Amino acid sequence: MPRCTAVVLCFLLLPLTLAAQSEPVRIPFPDPRLTVDGLGWWKETQPSLQRLPERLKPTIPPKVWRLAQIPAGVRVRLRTDSVHLTLEAKTGTYKVAPSPALGLIGIDLYVNGRYHGSTLPEKEDGLIKKTWDTGKRVEMRDITLYLPIGTPTLIQSITLDPGAKVELAPPYSHPKPIVYYGSSITQGAQTSNPGMAFPCVLGRWLDMDFINLGFSGNGKGEPALAHAVAEIDAACFVLDYWANPTPTEYSTTLPGFVDIIRAKHPTTPILVPSPYYNPSEAFGSRMGEYQVAKRKFAPKFVEQRRAAGDANIHFVDGFSLISPDQADALSDARHANTYGMFLYARGLEPHLRRVLTLPPSPAR
Repeated sequence: MPRCTAVVLCFLLLPLTLAAQSEPVRIPFPDPRLTVDGLGWWKETQPSLQRLPERLKPTIPPKVWRLAQIPAGVRVRLRTDSVHLTLEAKTGTYKVAPSPALGLIGIDLYVNGRYHGSTLPEKEDGLIKKTWDTGKRVEMRDITLYLPIGTPTLIQSITLDPGAKVELAPPYSHPKPIVYYGSSITQGAQTSNPGMAFPCVLGRWLDMDFINLGFSGNGKGEPALAHAVAEIDAACFVLDYWANPTPTEYSTTLPGFVDIIRAKHPTTPILVPSPYYNPSEAFGSRMGEYQVAKRKFAPKFVEQRRAAGDANIHFVDGFSLISPDQADALSDARHANTYGMFLYARGLEPHLRRVLTLPPSPAR
């Protein structure tokens, strides 16, 4: 190509190059630059942010299936030097409910592991368009978005500054996730923010991925759910579903649930928490009697399993999570509020660190 022609061509292309550099970096969802955590079957279910795969639907109770469409515990992560980040998403509309609106339908932003802000829909259409300042300087930051605990969610895009660098989020310190199976308490009901459900708190403290399979009112230990849980190659299983079944249902389902997990994961650690304190225990109601009965069963069951040779199943005393002296950690005399979620996480942390051979817990 003659030199003069090349020079002319460069001048012609320069405006296009400058225009491209001046355009914001819009990342549609999903995209290889965005890491999605907290979904055990993401490769199978994407782009849908559902917690159970479609092939399991025929075996899953309908109420559980509906709840599985809610991305509780799901995070979207990236690393960027952009000083602005705009999120476009669709969640749900807030109706009169016992749980805080931000927790149910909002999204939290964490920057470099610290809480940075939140957003929720302003209108009935459930649409979100929120721009955050992520920092003062152009430097690489770790971005984490915690998705709602109470409504199905669609992420449309994340937009960054023109010319912003984008990298994959850093890996966690452990290659496998912690899997929590449980009730509305596990799902995060009654907490103020999506990022404050106790599995989320523990994920930050331990620098580990986790999968939240808490199903509000429907953590009942069915074999179909045990088989689903057992599909996941986990670092640890936390069977936290004491709140929903009756004592008879709990004592009947828990042994079978553990058997199903052990068939695929013979040595993976399993934690079995017992019920934390419930004020109904103080005046002899049926709920209180149920709590006491399940609290008596859980340690006996774990002791029997250990005596039979399973050294990797462990009991967690519910009173070490929320005790009678900490009843103000409950929002409705039953569910953990945000303070209760902190206590629950703090109580579980040393057990998880021990079975995962992690350094001891710092003072919290």
